[in-house]
Amino acid sequence: MTSAAHDTGLLSPVRAGVPAERATGDEAWLQAMLDAEAGLARAQARLGTLPGGAAAVITECARAELFDARALALASRETANPVVGLVQALTRVVAERDEAAAEYVHRGSTSQDVFDTGAMLVAARTIPLVRADLARTAAALAVLAARHRDTPAAGRTLALHAVPTTFGLRAAGWRALVLDADRRLARVLDGGLPVSLGGAAGTLAGYLEYAALDGGDGLDPADYADRLAEAFAAETGLAVPVLPWHALRTPLADLAAALAFTAGALGKIAVDVQTLTRTETREVAEPAAAGRGASSAMPHKRNPVLATLVRSAALQVPALAGALTQSLVSEDERSGGVWHAEWLLLRECLRLAGGAAHTAAELAEGLRVDPDRMAHNLALTGSQVVSERIAAVLAPRLGKVPAKRLLTEASTTAQRTGTPLAEVLAGTPELSGHFTADRLRELCDPSGYTGAAPHLVDRALGDTA
Repeated sequence: MTSAAHDTGLLSPVRAGVPAERATGDEAWLQAMLDAEAGLARAQARLGTLPGGAAAVITECARAELFDARALALASRETANPVVGLVQALTRVVAERDEAAAEYVHRGSTSQDVFDTGAMLVAARTIPLVRADLARTAAALAVLAARHRDTPAAGRTLALHAVPTTFGLRAAGWRALVLDADRRLARVLDGGLPVSLGGAAGTLAGYLEYAALDGGDGLDPADYADRLAEAFAAETGLAVPVLPWHALRTPLADLAAALAFTAGALGKIAVDVQTLTRTETREVAEPAAAGRGASSAMPHKRNPVLATLVRSAALQVPALAGALTQSLVSEDERSGGVWHAEWLLLRECLRLAGGAAHTAAELAEGLRVDPDRMAHNLALTGSQVVSERIAAVLAPRLGKVPAKRLLTEASTTAQRTGTPLAEVLAGTPELSGHFTADRLRELCDPSGYTGAAPHLVDRALGDTA
């Protein structure tokens, strides 16, 4: 039987088994909180306000495999957060090795400092995994964009054929979104993931009091507070905040926004792929794998499961991120409920965005493109897809309004009779003497009306950021 404490990902296949899932599991969070405790002890030891030997023992004991995460979870029902029980458990483990060192566990700290620093460590370890998959996705899309720079395809607006585009431009657009997502995540990593160091109510009073006891009466509180934050940041690899942020939740809001954008950007790719894979469209196909996309009831189907998984994440993360952003509305110096509500939301945002990125990389790397089917679909309207072009060419000769009226009537006739639009126009008295039949066929050729699409692809592929 599967333990009730183990989240297998059964209800969230998009993140099941991907790197981000491992980086955000219970053991990873437990280890991150222990790393925060150990980093804090080493930081205090750097400043001479905690024995170096004690910091070393605390660090040696801060290993997740020494603790029972389920027991800590159950105990947290009595304290509303897992850090209280973790500190007690860590103190016991340290005492078994060095009773004196146990006195220095969690010295002057508070639960929120440990948990929030742990949360930032989890994010700092997960985001590079997401970015690595975004890099894979962008690289694969660059190949598709270059390969299909000049491949004509029907551009669609409001679900209908509009004017021709190229598949390369579409792929370049997908890549641009992926690069935008990566830039946002990079900005979060660049100083946006700070240590949490505030003490009980954001004044660092506990840290200062213990430092005075352990380091002597000549301690300068302001200098020590700054140096402790810098040392803690150095030990954890996180940033130094300007202020304690127990109730100033900018780091969470920024992280949520970047993850929501990432999922949404990948969701755009997914929904386009779903549309282009439709039976009646068939312009692209997902990479094939044994058993993938199978239907439980319809043996003939091969569903676009990769796009479906990515889209599922794209629909969830912005909603969860919106709830995370509400953490900005946090009362007093620590919230009763707002802080606690963030934890699962943050983990799911990281997991889902990570799962979407990993799945999108596989999708982009294996996407199969069918230029012949694109040409077939582009011809479905009998050149009506270039009516914009023909209207522009006719206007100087007939006037804008008469040209539009003539083209509307010609398009209706072509659609009703199945006659190519070029032939209908060739038989129109108003155009007699203005255009040859060859010129009309040229004007009605969708492949000749892709505008600046090739140039735009070249310009987009020059963006290597």
